[in-house]
Amino acid sequence: MEAKQARKRTYGDRCGIARALDVVGDRWALLVIRELLLGPKRFTDLRTGLPHVTPDVLSQRLRELEADGVVRRAKLPPPAGAQVYELTDRGRALEPVILELGRWGSVAPFPAIEEAEIGVDALVVALKTLYRPGGADAHIELRLDGQRFEARIAGGTFEVARGAANEPDATIAADPGLLASVLWHDGDPAALAIEGDKRAAKRFLHAFPLP
Repeated sequence: MEAKQARKRTYGDRCGIARALDVVGDRWALLVIRELLLGPKRFTDLRTGLPHVTPDVLSQRLRELEADGVVRRAKLPPPAGAQVYELTDRGRALEPVILELGRWGSVAPFPAIEEAEIGVDALVVALKTLYRPGGADAHIELRLDGQRFEARIAGGTFEVARGAANEPDATIAADPGLLASVLWHDGDPAALAIEGDKRAAKRFLHAFPLP
């Protein structure tokens, strides 16, 4: 009954912004979408990326987003066969909104919580948020907490996808917090595990300045 009543909350405003917030304005909703931008996830994977949300609240947000056509449930092909959540076309259309919001918030103060961290997908989405064209091309494999991503800068564009890279210029391995520190908080690049073309890795690391 509570979930049913929650869906009746509305700003009562015909403006498109208000109607959008009727759908994604609840706490955690946009962060659920952020976690799904790079592909489908199981419920447990979503919990890993959002460690401060309770299972009940996460379940409710997923139900609401599914009801509004933003998220859908799917099954991974055999042999996995696990149930996952993924964005619909309507949900994926929110990516530029998420990236602009991330760019706007990138210079805001950090939360005053000692255990506040940045997750793997949040870090990768931050790269998409802060990429600035202008540098030379680079093809990099990122290894973040055991997860691999192929990142490519080519022709002034940046693309990143989950999965191993085929013959990258270099690989960069780190936990997300360390890489974020090097990129945006004057951390020491020597702390990163870099293999391959060090110059390509350096070009890559300089392509994501804060606004």
